[in-house]
Amino acid sequence: MAHAAELAFLAAVLLLVAPPRAGARHHHHHEPHGGGGGGGTRAVMTVNGFEKGQEGGGPAACDGRYHSNGDLIAALSTGWFAGGRRCHRPIRITSARTGRSVVAKVVDECDSRHGCRNNVVDTSRAVWDALGLDTDAGVVPVTWSDA
Repeated sequence: MAHAAELAFLAAVLLLVAPPRAGARHHHHHEPHGGGGGGGTRAVMTVNGFEKGQEGGGPAACDGRYHSNGDLIAALSTGWFAGGRRCHRPIRITSARTGRSVVAKVVDECDSRHGCRNNVVDTSRAVWDALGLDTDAGVVPVTWSDA
């Protein structure tokens, strides 16, 4: 039975990271559930540099500032960023690999109109460390919710 569960998990991960179909229209109005528990919205987590001169680009959308990669911070895909309504709000991110959770503050948008997929939680190195994950993995399955 464990084999079936592993296959189901791998299929779910593949669905999360598969590119969207050409011509597909996406209407994402995902509103993650608040509070704890094992629930939350499925996403993929990527690592971002929030400091000046790093791959994250310009200053954060929420406050026009750069942030330390040592802080527990995140950028959300455009739909989840909700026009800035999640700025400075805490979210709980749970690793599908380690089962660990961490609360991070939303400081930026991962712009889905310019290359960021619709299911991304882009986080600082500190979030990866807190979840016991190696940033070399690049992309990992997570769930997230408003904290």
